[in-house]
Amino acid sequence: MGRLDGKVAIITGGNSGVGAATAELFAKEGAKVVITARRMPQLEEVAAKIRENGGEVLPISTDVSNAEQVENMVAKVVETYGRVDVLVNNAGVLEEGLKPIERFEEEDLEWVLGINTKGCMYCTRAVVKEMMKNNSGSIINLDSVAGAFGTGGAAYATSKAAVIGLTKHTAIRFTGTGIRCNSVNPSTIITPMTMNTNPATLDQNMFGQMRKHMNLSVSPCMPADVANVLLFLASDESRAITGQVLVTDFGATL
Repeated sequence: MGRLDGKVAIITGGNSGVGAATAELFAKEGAKVVITARRMPQLEEVAAKIRENGGEVLPISTDVSNAEQVENMVAKVVETYGRVDVLVNNAGVLEEGLKPIERFEEEDLEWVLGINTKGCMYCTRAVVKEMMKNNSGSIINLDSVAGAFGTGGAAYATSKAAVIGLTKHTAIRFTGTGIRCNSVNPSTIITPMTMNTNPATLDQNMFGQMRKHMNLSVSPCMPADVANVLLFLASDESRAITGQVLVTDFGATL
């Protein structure tokens, strides 16, 4: 307990899945937690659970694909708490069906890149301006093995590969300043997003290619498995780690 005492942590996509599990864990470890998502009622449910356990939380409705909303969210956090110490870029979406490169749709591309890639960039840009004032901070991007190995639909894999590049860029930009950036790349996680996938829409050829590169018999991650890794990267225990891409998949992609 107390590994994040006094820290202010923003967690995007904090309304369910990994985001909610991370918010609850960070609050237990002493952080002042800010959770964002588009749907306020779901945020309030997570916030109520955190408060019941004695944690401090601020829910803010935010569409991370909207740069103005992101700037306003960070401004509200700074107005409330005076600083930002941790950013977890967790908000993300999947296009339906694992559409490969020859079948991706423009609508899917715009939607997935808007949240997964642009949202991550908007949040990072807004937060680093505050972190630079104190030369301190940890940015953690929730990525995917799809970004590292291409094992997903074309739009999703591209959006996540871009985040790996953003992670490396941000780490290099702030090397030696006390601001660091890392990426966590899980494989399948049991969350509402992944469990709502309709098997009937899956591109079977793409799924077959994925099977060649992944051991699908390996247990998937649970939100708590990923949250524990995020806690380590958010804490000062990992202060020497930056620019790294950590795969958390129980060895499924080895």
